[in-house]
Amino acid sequence: MAMGTRREQQEELWIPTSTLARPAGHPFYQRLNQLLAEHDFDRFVEGQCRRFYAATMGRPGLAPGIYFRLLLVGYFEGIDSERGIAWRAGDSLSIREFVGIPLDEGAPDHTTIARTRRLIDLETHRQVFAWVLEWLADAGLVKGKRIGIDATTLEANAALRSIVRRDNGEGYEEFLKGLARQSGVETPTREDLARVDRKRKKKGSNRDWVNPHDRDARITKMKDGRTHLAHKAEHAVDMDTGAVVAVTLQEAHLGDTTTVKETLAEAGATVAELIEREAEAQPLEKPQVNLGGIEEVVADKGYHSGPALKQMQAAGVRTYIPEKKQAGKRHWVGKEDQQRVVYANRQRLQRPKGQRLLRKRGELIERTFAHCYDTGGMRRTHLRKHNNILKRLLIHVAGANLGLLLRNRYGIGTPRGLQGLSLTLHFLAVLVASALESEKPRSIGAGVTYQHSVPPYDHPARCSHFGHTEIQKRTSTPGC
Repeated sequence: MAMGTRREQQEELWIPTSTLARPAGHPFYQRLNQLLAEHDFDRFVEGQCRRFYAATMGRPGLAPGIYFRLLLVGYFEGIDSERGIAWRAGDSLSIREFVGIPLDEGAPDHTTIARTRRLIDLETHRQVFAWVLEWLADAGLVKGKRIGIDATTLEANAALRSIVRRDNGEGYEEFLKGLARQSGVETPTREDLARVDRKRKKKGSNRDWVNPHDRDARITKMKDGRTHLAHKAEHAVDMDTGAVVAVTLQEAHLGDTTTVKETLAEAGATVAELIEREAEAQPLEKPQVNLGGIEEVVADKGYHSGPALKQMQAAGVRTYIPEKKQAGKRHWVGKEDQQRVVYANRQRLQRPKGQRLLRKRGELIERTFAHCYDTGGMRRTHLRKHNNILKRLLIHVAGANLGLLLRNRYGIGTPRGLQGLSLTLHFLAVLVASALESEKPRSIGAGVTYQHSVPPYDHPARCSHFGHTEIQKRTSTPGC
């Protein structure tokens, strides 16, 4: 083969799009587009968003189908910012084809995506999320009987150094200088300010301080131990299938026993709508969603308290929530109703079913957090105010539900999973080739026949059952 050379050359002024070199499209996005087309996704979102666009005036805006697909790209590609989504859409031909951007047009700018997000209200994003859940319900992936609830913190797009006093708007450094002057230091240095700040208690109270750029962010301790301004995302997950039934965004400093009310109510309303829709669409078919709605709630010990358990019992659900360790003996004087609920919850946890649900909770709910915020790239938000963040979060989690539907149909739920499958198939092909090669006997010595397989790597292959080396007698451990 002759060596080619690279030379700078003048490109043609006009190039027909039919002559452009186009690589093979990504099979994952082709399957995803096929799934969206089956459910007429574009027609649905256009009908929901029509009222936000002018009928006859103005330049054409970003189509709703393109806008929501761009947000789905953020989940499947693990991109946290709208600027990164716009760059990825302009750089990848496969994503351009998935989104629906012609080759002779530029990809939408991040400012266009942001303006479209501000244009479309929060309720429409909720409707898109609920519509994806309807697809899962039709596929039998939403049961709605057992719900697991858990929360995580998302780092806010705001800095602690920018916080100000709620009462007078005074900055943190000016506040410390005032405290130093009160203690007798007229011209305090940085060391003096650090000493004054070190002696203070409750220095990061959300009652006293707020960030003027994002007033919804709250000072809290993150999962890794850092103190930062953050938001709290809470998921309600179907314990039978792993589908996220509801997602809420709340203030990060609120306790789990406070935020669970909104999330459980949101999940209950969603399951009730799915039951009603199924009854209208298929009245004679066997129901996929539990007709009794949510009956059981599973959570970690952060959600355990007497009043919270009592409220859940009043809502008609059984709880499987482990108790916190108490320093001493609990006193139930005047709290007999809470005592009965706590003891009943304790007895349910001691049964095999309760232990099994707790193990399943750690598997399913943590998986949704890993998919949405770690590999999904939303651990840090680039938007401000809860409405804007929740719009992005709803479509992000809807992408996770779409991944579950794709995994149920095709066996792969993310583009990275498809890449891993190709490596697995290549490895299996090497193993099959090695097994066929090992069928040829090779005599070594007198009277003893051995078979030798060529391992795919440098180290000797191992028998998958007993750990034998890849050189073994024909008569030993058949099938290894």
